[in-house]
Amino acid sequence: MSLFRGFCLTALCAVGAISSLWAQPVRLGAGAYVLAPKGGDHAVPAAPFRTAAMLQQAAPTNQWYSALIFSAKPEVLFAHPLTVQASKTGLEIALPSKSVVPTERRDVEIHYPHTDPLLVSPTAFVAGQPKLAKAGDWSIDIAWGEGASQMTATVAHGSPYVHFVLAQGDLRLQLPAASLRIAAADARVLALNVKGKTYALFGPTGVRWEAISPTEWIGHLPAGKGYASAAALPDANADTLALFTRHAYAFLQDTRVDWKFDEARSVLTNTYTATTRVMEGEQATTLLGLYPHQWFNNATLADRLGPGYDTLRGKIRLLPGNSFQTTKTYKGFVPFWPGIAEGTRGAELRELLKNDQRNARRMMLEIGTGPYWQGKGLQRITKLMDVVEQQGDMEGRDQLLKLLKGRVEQWFSGDNAKTYFHYDKAMGTVAGYPEEYFSVEQMNDHHFHYGYWIRAMAEIALRDPAWASKAQWGGMVDLLVADIATSKRGGADFPFVRNFDHYEGHSWASGIGLGPFGNNQESSSEAINAWAGLILWAQVNGDTALRDLGVYLYTNEIDAINHYWFDIHHLVFPPEYQNVETSMLFGGKYAHNTWWIDEPRQIKGINLLPITTASTYLATDPAFVKRSVATLKPETDVFSSRGKTAKPVDIWQDLFAKYLGLADADAGLASWDRWGSFELGDTRSHALHWLVSLQKMGTPDFDVTADTTLYSVFKRADGRKTYLAYNAGKTPLEVHFSDGKTLQVAPGALGQTQ
Repeated sequence: MSLFRGFCLTALCAVGAISSLWAQPVRLGAGAYVLAPKGGDHAVPAAPFRTAAMLQQAAPTNQWYSALIFSAKPEVLFAHPLTVQASKTGLEIALPSKSVVPTERRDVEIHYPHTDPLLVSPTAFVAGQPKLAKAGDWSIDIAWGEGASQMTATVAHGSPYVHFVLAQGDLRLQLPAASLRIAAADARVLALNVKGKTYALFGPTGVRWEAISPTEWIGHLPAGKGYASAAALPDANADTLALFTRHAYAFLQDTRVDWKFDEARSVLTNTYTATTRVMEGEQATTLLGLYPHQWFNNATLADRLGPGYDTLRGKIRLLPGNSFQTTKTYKGFVPFWPGIAEGTRGAELRELLKNDQRNARRMMLEIGTGPYWQGKGLQRITKLMDVVEQQGDMEGRDQLLKLLKGRVEQWFSGDNAKTYFHYDKAMGTVAGYPEEYFSVEQMNDHHFHYGYWIRAMAEIALRDPAWASKAQWGGMVDLLVADIATSKRGGADFPFVRNFDHYEGHSWASGIGLGPFGNNQESSSEAINAWAGLILWAQVNGDTALRDLGVYLYTNEIDAINHYWFDIHHLVFPPEYQNVETSMLFGGKYAHNTWWIDEPRQIKGINLLPITTASTYLATDPAFVKRSVATLKPETDVFSSRGKTAKPVDIWQDLFAKYLGLADADAGLASWDRWGSFELGDTRSHALHWLVSLQKMGTPDFDVTADTTLYSVFKRADGRKTYLAYNAGKTPLEVHFSDGKTLQVAPGALGQTQ
């Protein structure tokens, strides 16, 4: 990434003053990108609603707050437990409540809408256009006005507070209905019951709260003390109000997450740190709201958590303090699995391989022509190539490798008028053309799209590192990596880890955050595919920092999926929710649907595909896998009763067979139909190889770890284990597994033992 950054800035300096050259390719090794869209292709959107300082940085798209920077009338931001909405009159603040919404699918959605907000605004001036003024790892500053007529509000994930700083004047509070004032021991505090919810404002010493009407208050602020905190409380208890008062004057200044991967123990440690400024008093710590994935099974938080909120993400529990840690086990994967023996459906596999190899060129581009479907097609053929190679057909492997390289070169060369990549300096992003799924106009899904490319290129690099080197075609991969996984904060070239929400622990797909329910992500599994690609690309290139970032993203996203998409710990979904999993996660709602169809198989499958050797995490809870697959028939029956039919009726049957195989290898293989429907990111050959491999090795064993990055362990019903490890290095590797097993692995090879 640093190599690209230096090259990019040099290139931009060289051509920035010569507008006629902006459409010319900028060389990057053997590849090239352009600095302007070609022909009539769309440009990326502008993000003008940032302060001057923020305009010097790459635009932070695909975040929970990104709607703020794109629209003059920004959407609601879901900070949890609060919702806020910035407007030209000030900032609305609300504590949302659960709403159970029936659907035409005959299930329900769970909504936590932004309703009955309080409006906080300045009295001395009209607030004006809100702008993003600062972004921490999970906090933001929103600014209105300039100079002596300026108000700033700090909002953060998990925080029950919004901190306000005014350059002049007093603070106005407008309520959605008449309120009941709650007695407070501290004269600085205005506590109110508003439509059954408890809110409080904490002013500076000397503040005077004046009721203008039943729905309006003015906080008269002493000279030189233009600050106040607003909060929503989880209850109306006096002890809770006292707790909030103690911490209300530690204003958030910055938030940061740091990660450390201990490869020897396969353990990832995340450290979350908030920096505060004490406005008055001596209390320097704030109240941090921790999500279930942060407090569940976290021994370091024993007896430290206070009251909590019932939210869309389950219970958010308050921690008095400015930092905490989480530790998670990285469970590993290998790039491919070994070949299967002749006697275990080997003849059938040979037949399928022959057919798939014959149709490989067509299968590489079966639907769309843009970067999503082309990347998906490239990875599809690399997974076919894995099987061909592991079954010993090196000539066939080389033919597929040549096919893959040719298609990559077509895109990466920059010479094609239709298929190319464009770097936009103003936004700090890479756009791929032809556009698919609003990846340019709305900055959607970059991690999904580019993740396929990165993963495929890493697989090619395992076979031909010289071709994939930075001096050749690997420089273009670094460009795509930088777009979705730059680890530098505040840079002008790219934003910090574009798609990832460091506090919620998962990615966001929408670039601009459209809609009343905030940002969203549908295909959590495609996010995992991207992070697996980062790990593989880092291993190929010996890039430890990128490897650690990939492990951080991969491990945390898996944990978030298990909590918020699958709810395997039963801490998140309310009892009214009827589905086993959610397929669409928003800032403010859960939906069991897709963006393109409400057919049950595709609803479920979008959070499974692509199933590869990096998908073993799906077996974290085998009972959940079986329960999820078992709902396919009743959900399909409901779909049919509405007069609808899946086309084909067994759509993606290979996907569900592979998924079931992770929990029960025999059942998975028995459910697979070699002539049935198959998902277009996979081949019949790869599906059969996957299923037979699980039948031979057993299901994933997550109790055993290794002291290397690329490893997997499987366990049969009879207790026999299979150990796999891949050595991407150039010297022999001795791998030590946590149960005492050791494995010697040659350079560039997959090792296995039992």
